[in-house]
Amino acid sequence: MENARQYFGDGLPYQNLNELKGKLIAIEGTDGVGRSTHIEMLQEWLEVQGYGVVTTGWTRSNLMSKTIEMAKQGNILDRWSFSLLYATDFADRLEHQIIPALRSGFIVLADRYIYTAFARDFVRSGDRSWIRDVFGFAVIPDLVCYLRIDVDTLALRVIETKGMNFWESGMDLRLGGDLYDSFKKYQGLLIEEFDKMAEEFTFEVVDARKPPEEIQEALRVKIEPLLKNGRTQLASTGAAAAAEESATWSPNS
Repeated sequence: MENARQYFGDGLPYQNLNELKGKLIAIEGTDGVGRSTHIEMLQEWLEVQGYGVVTTGWTRSNLMSKTIEMAKQGNILDRWSFSLLYATDFADRLEHQIIPALRSGFIVLADRYIYTAFARDFVRSGDRSWIRDVFGFAVIPDLVCYLRIDVDTLALRVIETKGMNFWESGMDLRLGGDLYDSFKKYQGLLIEEFDKMAEEFTFEVVDARKPPEEIQEALRVKIEPLLKNGRTQLASTGAAAAAEESATWSPNS
């Protein structure tokens, strides 16, 4: 018998989780590890097999994305305020993207989930309880795949691609005298916290140091057992609901 879907904490009393027939898959990992690239590849792979797929990601809600960007540019808010802004962004996406998609039988691929908020807030506060209470309304994913990487490999990869920025380097914490030093210290702390959560919440760990094609194959191996039993239902329900849902909400909003 399939495990009943659950909330992380107290949840939303007006939502019936038994109606959510789709699958929620979160891809977690620190900044610059390659989550977005692999989610795009997973989406294509799943859609070729006939699944309806919706993607969602951190700070992508219509309600909060611009507000968060403005707050980051000003750098004037404390860590509680930032955490609450991110929680509001997540709540909006949960209400208007994730839950409707799951109800319609879609597979939802989440680029980061609540565990990113847990790691970031703990690094800044040393307190795990407050932020976890804040996100008590979150639906527990069916699967969390953690792209794990060491900080030295990560730093080289980021330098070779997009470069380091203020927030990904944790410069607000004054951990180092320059971007590079601060990046390694901050990301190292995040990786330590992700590693602890991987054990606590039984993440499926994927070695993100490997070539992209090997990482993608490892992710697919982790995902296939989750989908195997519900293949017919997910494929048919997702395809049938796609046209109707697109008229009322946007998967990438």
